[in-house]
Amino acid sequence: MKRNQLWILTLMMSSMCYAEDITIRYNGAKVEVQQKTKDSVNVVTDGANVNIESLYKDHKLTVRLTGNSDNGQLILKTAGKAKVELDGLTLTSQEGAPLNLKNKKKVEVVAKKGTNNTLTITACNDTANHKAATIWAKDKLLLSGKGTLNIIATGDGCRGIKTKKDITIEELTLNVTTSGDNLGEKPFGFGGEMPDFGGGMPNFGGGMPDFGGGMPDFGGGMPDFGGGMPDMGNFPRPDFGGGFPNFDGMRPEENDSTNEDGFGGGFTGKHKYVASTKGIASKGKITINSGNITVKTSTAGAEGIEGKNGVVFNGGNVDVLTTDDAINANATIEFNGAHVIARSMGNDAVDSNPKNGFFMPFGGNNNQKDSIPAIIIRGGTVYAWSQVGSPEEGLDCDFAPLVVEGGTIFSVGGGMGEMPSVPSNEDAKQPTALLIGLNVVKDVPIYIYDGKGKQISTVTIPFSLRRSASLISSPAFKVGNTYTVKTKGYEKTFTLNEPFTVVR
Repeated sequence: MKRNQLWILTLMMSSMCYAEDITIRYNGAKVEVQQKTKDSVNVVTDGANVNIESLYKDHKLTVRLTGNSDNGQLILKTAGKAKVELDGLTLTSQEGAPLNLKNKKKVEVVAKKGTNNTLTITACNDTANHKAATIWAKDKLLLSGKGTLNIIATGDGCRGIKTKKDITIEELTLNVTTSGDNLGEKPFGFGGEMPDFGGGMPNFGGGMPDFGGGMPDFGGGMPDFGGGMPDMGNFPRPDFGGGFPNFDGMRPEENDSTNEDGFGGGFTGKHKYVASTKGIASKGKITINSGNITVKTSTAGAEGIEGKNGVVFNGGNVDVLTTDDAINANATIEFNGAHVIARSMGNDAVDSNPKNGFFMPFGGNNNQKDSIPAIIIRGGTVYAWSQVGSPEEGLDCDFAPLVVEGGTIFSVGGGMGEMPSVPSNEDAKQPTALLIGLNVVKDVPIYIYDGKGKQISTVTIPFSLRRSASLISSPAFKVGNTYTVKTKGYEKTFTLNEPFTVVR
């Protein structure tokens, strides 16, 4: 009996130890640490720099951060999951990530309800030893809470948030701003070297085509085209309004974690940037479930939200303003219910570069049943605006399928030869129209009316763009009905004769 009681008491004490939190209060150049449990949890401080390492594998270690410092950092490494609670924290790092999360498992960063928290990084010179982001995470990252989290990256080469695995955002009010310059750039968009074609240079018969800025990486080599370009057969695209499109926007796979940052366009003489100042970047998937998220970047090559394995918008309000792509992925981008405004001042607004869509004109499988969609829009509001003009687009699919199943859509872009990425009749499960030649006037509303003159929707664009190619869709659209789009200097009435209709 006594032995059983002793065992129960030992188990209870062990559980109590696991439940202990660590509180870190930053105070200028120093910190105060409250740590009740020291067994298997090591905390080391140096000024306002804190290093925590935990060996617990089966417990979520909780760390509370509060106070302020203009030269501090938290490095966290735990064998199990961890939770970092921000409770009125203002923390600036002069070199390296203020939150350096080296965990082997998921970390949850929570902004306590009603609190305002700001994390800033001012320099990322030593990228080998200090992770070049305001928040850097080795594993999965969950950003949540009913408070506010401001992420500011002012240093050259400093990102806002960077992870090696998935990012999930919910409830949180999250503001991400980057303003530093790139650490450098690689000319020709391919690191200064000709890519490896695997089986050697292809035989094009009539000579090599001009790719503008260098040849892409074809992996296993280009096929032999014999006497020139292959017969496209029934090319699954509408009239391109000016000839065969160029291939601006195509991007090879990026590998180097420190020099991975995007092309900003592809083959037409654009460059690959070294450590560009992206807003939110993940080598995995980024999922936004709820909350209010704003992202602003101002440097060439700095995407706003980039998820290598996809980006999913399930809910919340998302506002992204960038010089480069506002939203970018090398996989499917899904819009399921969020209100999203994606605006690029110098590139595509929403850009998906799926592997299956990369070389559709050379025998690829655009809009085929076995093809992975580049963009799927099921619900919510999708405003995708590129203000730079042709060939940049509001929605860029690199010739892979664009599927429209629902939601309110209004894209603005130049398109490629006035023809941007569009859905096929099969993929336009909700009727969709392409307006070619719409004149967008800054801050002047654009109205959509049904055949009876009832206003369906309105949108105001914060820039002007003549003769845009705009993709529009609404849950109110029905095949066979007539609609009118009207704004200053432009009025067009059209009938949705098919699920996808081109309006000139």
